Order: sequence, then structure tokens, then C-alpha cells
Amino acid sequence: MATHLITGAGAGIGAAVAARLHARGDDLVLLARDAARAKQLTAQYPGSRALVGDLADPDRLSWAFSKQAVPERIDSLLHIAGIVDLGPVGELRPKTWHQQLNVNLVAPAEVTRLLLPTLRASRATVVFVNSGAGLTAHADWSAYAASKHGLKALADSLRAEEKPNGIRVTSVYPGRTATAMQAKVHSQEGKEYDPARWIDPESVATTIVMAVDLPRDAEVNDLTVRPGR
Repeated sequence: MATHLITGAGAGIGAAVAARLHARGDDLVLLARDAARAKQLTAQYPGSRALVGDLADPDRLSWAFSKQAVPERIDSLLHIAGIVDLGPVGELRPKTWHQQLNVNLVAPAEVTRLLLPTLRASRATVVFVNSGAGLTAHADWSAYAASKHGLKALADSLRAEEKPNGIRVTSVYPGRTATAMQAKVHSQEGKEYDPARWIDPESVATTIVMAVDLPRDAEVNDLTVRPGR
């Protein structure tokens, strides 16, 4: 039975991944922003454990983790949580930049740093759920795309640094996926949202679980997933 630490397990792609791993009997450790959210998540996935830490405040993650029992073994660290807020460069305030950079980039870096000794001992797989915006930036996507371009750099550097320690690192770049985040994007774009047009979160979950389950003689570095309709 493998142990997976998952961010963003409450909804969307993260929920699809967590449900699939839970259904097969794996051990889940779910990162929650506060105690109330931790209670909700562990109720959603009976038998799971929660680790409390607010990704929006990465400077406090070290303190938060020091007050809790961090898992002694982690077979995969799945960075799935993320936020988005669109707008032209000429209108985005520093607060909007900081929010997206903190949750989408700085917090994953800090969580990885804090857990690195355990990840090394377990020869873990680290998966960063990125975005098509992590490869190409379009108008009104500057802050989000910058955070995701940075996440690609984080993953690439981590892979090069930790390969001698047996850690595998995968970046997954989903296109538009039918989640609450996508509904928000459509609202900000002033477009009608039809989830049937976009990737089902279960399809992205399939690619993530594949990367985690891949035999140790191979690794997937970058995996791009696009709508098939």
C-alpha cells in the first residue's frame, strides 16, 4: 500500500485522483488549509489523514508542519492545488500576482523542500499539475502563466537535482478541464461555460496515476493533455 500526499484533493482533478487512489486502498495524506477543511477532507475519504498548512501563506508552512506529525513515508507527492485570476498586465495589482505566485509556485516549492528528506528515503515520485499556460502565455493570463512557467522551472530543476537520490519528477500540462476553476475562467472571459466541451477531470487523473504507477525503470518527465473533442 502506497502513501500519497495530495494538495487540492477537495475538488476537480485533485478529487478525481484522491478518489481513485482511495478506492484501491492506498494511504492518503491530504493537505488542508485549516482544521475545518481537514475535517471535511478526512470525512470525504474515510481512513485518510490530514496535514494542515495554508498554501496561500507559504512563509508559515514550516511552522505549521513542525507542529504536526508528518508522514514517515511518502511514495508520491502530488501538487494539484492551484488558483487563477485573469486580467491584463495594465490592471493587475501586486496582490493578485502574489496570490497566484504563492499558491501555484512558492508553496509547492516550500512543501517539497520541507518533505525532501522523506521523499529521498522513499525514492518518491513528485507530480506537479501544471497547465497549458505553463508552456504558452496568452493575453490576460500573465500572472497565472508566470506562476505556471515558474512551476515548470521548479520541476525541471528538482528532477536534475534529485535524480541521484531516486526521486522521479513529472509535470502534467492539462488543457482546459471541466472544473470549478474553468467555470471561473469562463466567467472572467465573459464566455458561456459548457463543461462537455472540455477534458473530464477523470481523464487527467488517469495520466497522473499512470505517472505514479510507472515501473521504476522509467519516468515521465512532461505530459501534455489536450481536449479530445
